[in-house]
Amino acid sequence: MSFKKALSALLTTVALGSAGAAFADGIGASLLTQQHPFYIELADAMKAEAQAKGVPLEISIANQDLNKQLADVEDFVVKGVEVIIISPVDSQGVMAAIARAEAAGIKVITVDVPAANAEVVSHIGTDNYTGGVKAGELMAEVLGGAGKVAIIDYPTVQSVVARVEGFRKALEAHPEIEIVAQQTGITRAEALAVSQNMLQANPDITGIFGFGDDAALAAAVAVRSAGLEDQVKVIGFDGMEEARNAVDSNPVMVGVIQQFPDQMGRTAVETAALVIEGQEVPAEQPIVPGVYTKE
Repeated sequence: MSFKKALSALLTTVALGSAGAAFADGIGASLLTQQHPFYIELADAMKAEAQAKGVPLEISIANQDLNKQLADVEDFVVKGVEVIIISPVDSQGVMAAIARAEAAGIKVITVDVPAANAEVVSHIGTDNYTGGVKAGELMAEVLGGAGKVAIIDYPTVQSVVARVEGFRKALEAHPEIEIVAQQTGITRAEALAVSQNMLQANPDITGIFGFGDDAALAAAVAVRSAGLEDQVKVIGFDGMEEARNAVDSNPVMVGVIQQFPDQMGRTAVETAALVIEGQEVPAEQPIVPGVYTKE
């Protein structure tokens, strides 16, 4: 048996237990993290879809470390996978990994987070700009069209950039709402510190938009600690269960923009399978998010 065939058999056995001959070389996936419910659900959906289709799938977790992601992609290139699915740790920094894969003749699909200035076979992810617009419209509604707003950001991730752009665009229709602060808070701990700082510097803030649910939940804690529950409204973005529960029970959390990671995971593997078969796939596959509020 050749090395390539032996490797394919090993990938099949370890990852899924069985596979069709058409998918002998399989899929490698480099995911941003497994420390967030969103990515756990996404990965679970990918595994289930790969199992259903009999496609060999190996998943590596970058743990929000760009160097780890670059190394994982290099490992997939060496193993000779046919398609690589990436959720970039850094939308700019991942370009080197994509170029490496494509130079080896491996097709690349991005999921959730797009790559900046890189052409991939397909991108599957939330329509983040539309989600940001929906967050801005909700903020304007709950503030009655006037107030001072802060944003917790993650500017190295293109999907978050789109969310913030959409949020800002929606608020342009409400000139009496002013954005008074925008700071980076990637982890929940960082977002808590950033929220505390923004509230101290701007005690008249009436709304906070968190780029993700972790940021929003941290902001809600900061609001409560500052005794501003009657003044500040918080909106998140992801729609994980903890955030939805907070919307139901915590008057500070007025809503979250809800993504559908299970749909993303299924679609990513479906698309990879079609690519392996030599079929054309859409370059963009946006998934429109929902809005979750207590009502």
